[in-house]
Amino acid sequence: MSPKIVLGNASAEGENRWGWVIGHFLTPTDDPRSTSLLEVKWGVHQAGETRQQWALNIEATTLSLLVKGRFHLQFPEQKVSLCNEGDYVLWLPGVPHTWEAELDSTVVTIRWPSKAGDSLEVPLP
Repeated sequence: MSPKIVLGNASAEGENRWGWVIGHFLTPTDDPRSTSLLEVKWGVHQAGETRQQWALNIEATTLSLLVKGRFHLQFPEQKVSLCNEGDYVLWLPGVPHTWEAELDSTVVTIRWPSKAGDSLEVPLP
């Protein structure tokens, strides 16, 4: 029987999964954090850290929410800067993106649904 209440620390638990703490990829599958409904990432990024390769999701919508720092997301036709605590950007499936941390930053990312193989690296648009 799985627990009805789960406590944890997103920063520590996500270390071995690139910050992801909830999603289809968690085992055992009866753990309440293992779900195909959504994924949650606690992203801690050092100033100057970047995602070099462009990526997109086939089916998932993504929301990135700034907790602290200054974080930029680049889309094919627009650069979005998250500068104030609580700033966010939401993008739909099929939109390529990359990112850069201007300052040490913490970003919570929520993606739904959570499906294996949904995130793809793509050539520069």
